Amino acid sequence: MPPTSARVTAVDTHDVRFPTSRDLDGSDAMNPDPDYSAAYVVLRTDAGDGHEGHGFTFTIGRGNEVQTAAIDALRPHLLGRSVTALCADPGTLYRDLTGDSQLRWLGPEKGVMHMAIGAVVNAAWDLAAKRARVPLWRLLADADPEWIVGQVDFRYLTDALTPDEALALLRRRREGLAGRRETLTRRGYPAYTTSPGWLGYDDAKLTRLATRAVADGFRQIKLKVGADLADDVRRCRAARAAVGPDVRIAVDANQRWDVDEAIRWTRALAEFDPYWIEEPTSPDDILGHAAIRRAVAPVKVATGEHAQNRIVVKQLLQAEAVDVVQLDAARVGGVNENLAVLLLAAQYGVPVCPHAGGVGLCELVQHLAMFDYLAVSGTTEDRVIEYVDHLHDHFLDPVVIRDGHYTAPTAPGFSATMRPESIARYTYPDGAYWAAEEGNTTA
Repeated sequence: MPPTSARVTAVDTHDVRFPTSRDLDGSDAMNPDPDYSAAYVVLRTDAGDGHEGHGFTFTIGRGNEVQTAAIDALRPHLLGRSVTALCADPGTLYRDLTGDSQLRWLGPEKGVMHMAIGAVVNAAWDLAAKRARVPLWRLLADADPEWIVGQVDFRYLTDALTPDEALALLRRRREGLAGRRETLTRRGYPAYTTSPGWLGYDDAKLTRLATRAVADGFRQIKLKVGADLADDVRRCRAARAAVGPDVRIAVDANQRWDVDEAIRWTRALAEFDPYWIEEPTSPDDILGHAAIRRAVAPVKVATGEHAQNRIVVKQLLQAEAVDVVQLDAARVGGVNENLAVLLLAAQYGVPVCPHAGGVGLCELVQHLAMFDYLAVSGTTEDRVIEYVDHLHDHFLDPVVIRDGHYTAPTAPGFSATMRPESIARYTYPDGAYWAAEEGNTTA
């Protein structure tokens, strides 16, 4: 075991960018040419056990240097921390960072600094799970309910969820946990795929990838919409013809519309039986989402990947503005705040279907969704994790999809560790890819 005196000795950051804009992977109505990127952090220690904590937050290219600089600004809060204390209670780091009065002025609890906090908090959880020699989903599922509740910041939440209510919920879910774990390790967790639906793909590619998705076992796909209604009608018609009537098709506007426009556009696509409309308007417009939800039913409303904190999620639920909560592993303040999101959704009986359309996000959110199934919601009914078939080869513990399901990770940690050679090649602007002439042409 590492000595109890072991400390965090270094905080390394990397501005890592992948040239996904070249093939329009990830393209949508608001983000037509993304370069999937990670503001990446590594916590190093003098414990002598070889374990490091890896974390990141996701961006889409320009500005990733700003996000990386925000993580750099947190270094004084990390250096010298006791490894034992940090891993025994990651919530201490979360509370220290979100409670720093000067850092809070930059948010509070929103924007670039809050995402930086999420990156380093996730790195701490990665380190904790590695030291415990278990994948993160199991570390969380095996934890005492009292300890889980202690990891959650209930400020601003108690009008919707109290610590006692959260504890009672977690205690109830202990029943049947062993059986659910057996099901999870045998079957995996249901997935849906966005890979056929990027807005920059032509109809032939959409049709080919949608057909392949069904053959691969997916029972839901997603299409990007919102740039041109006639194009969306044509693309939805092609997708429905490719997958048949029994496979769900979700559509995603990526915040493109005003409220009335969202209602008109969604109604125009209703003939193709969309399962949900995702991010139909500004992620901050709670009342707008409520109005859209009332107007477009039975089409469901899904949002949350850009919800800047747990308070926004709370209000979406209180206002009955959302049918599906889309947790994002790297948008809010890391695992601790996402525990609050999962508990809030369970309190209101709303399914969580995590967002994972970005570099490394599939690797992270699988752990949170699996914990939700085992210890919070107790079900996978109407719950799916997004899957995109991009960039997994850059991680040491990439996701594994079998028959449309995420396979439960077995390697210790948060599945966040990127291959060193990938970091070296795609670090911007001096990595081998970006330094080459062909790389600089797309920067």
